[in-house]
Amino acid sequence: MTIPKLEWARGAALALPLVLSLAAPATLADTPHGDYAHSAAGRKLIDRLHRDKGIPKATTRKLLENAKYKPEIVAKMRKPAEKTLTWADYRPIFVQPKRARQGAAYINAHRELFAKAQAKYGVPAYMIAAILGVETRYGRYIGKDRVLDALSTLAFDYPERSTFFTKELGEFITLCVDEKLDCTHDVGSYAGAMGLGQFMPSSYAAYAVDGNGDGKRDLWHEPADIIDSVANYLAKNGWQRGEPIAQPAELQNPKVINKIDTSTRKPRYSWAELKAKGVQVSDSPTSDTRVGLLAFTGPHGPEYWVAEHNFFVITTYNTSPLYAMAVYQLGREIKAFTHPAVGS
Repeated sequence: MTIPKLEWARGAALALPLVLSLAAPATLADTPHGDYAHSAAGRKLIDRLHRDKGIPKATTRKLLENAKYKPEIVAKMRKPAEKTLTWADYRPIFVQPKRARQGAAYINAHRELFAKAQAKYGVPAYMIAAILGVETRYGRYIGKDRVLDALSTLAFDYPERSTFFTKELGEFITLCVDEKLDCTHDVGSYAGAMGLGQFMPSSYAAYAVDGNGDGKRDLWHEPADIIDSVANYLAKNGWQRGEPIAQPAELQNPKVINKIDTSTRKPRYSWAELKAKGVQVSDSPTSDTRVGLLAFTGPHGPEYWVAEHNFFVITTYNTSPLYAMAVYQLGREIKAFTHPAVGS
């Protein structure tokens, strides 16, 4: 992450502003696309950040004047490719030997940092690396859209989720002011996610860690910050040290699936209940363990998994069960390529 040439600091005339969960007006098209500093929603954000965060109005105004409307971002948000993919399509995109070997190489390059993070947060090194592998190929692809443009476009020209993205835009501006991010140059995903771990600004503010003790939280270039931040995110969202994640399952009778509520974001049964419905696994949890049954369309037909608590912690990072399963399976492959293994 580059430090901006201008000093983005509170009280400076050219500094940048901040955010809050600001509900944008029902009609956002009161000014031409991209004229954000002078739109009603933009002025409201400028005032809110000044009032609640003490960020100079000139700072926010200057930043919004610099933001560009990106219609292709709105188009992607309205028709995400992920919703059309089955597990048979999704898995080969992310779970590949090459990406697993890259993950093992990333762990080997930073073994001490991974060992410390694993000991502190309880998250296995291979799972931290798997998040980075799925998100950005360990920094090889962090996105190509300016975060400023992406968040401004979605805050002011995407009415469906304007409240959420106005909040994220505010959080981003706050980070720019408080942590000297380069607001006018830093790039990320088309949804405004940043760094190797693709943190949204609110997650950056809440979970990013200064892992190397230099007084900054740099999720673009500092491996200690990146590794600790992903581990901290999972730990703060409930990761249980040393506990299982998921395992393949079979059904005694395929028709039993019609009597089971499959899971996406949380466990739905105790293992005793799921077992009684005819679900079988090779390593049975204890009877009272909370579990969920995952059902995917695999390359050879239906595919079933029993997922435990830690699997659903991964879905706090991205709500898709396909994503969480890709992270889990890539992590297992990374572990197999890591010699000697860091963690279990």
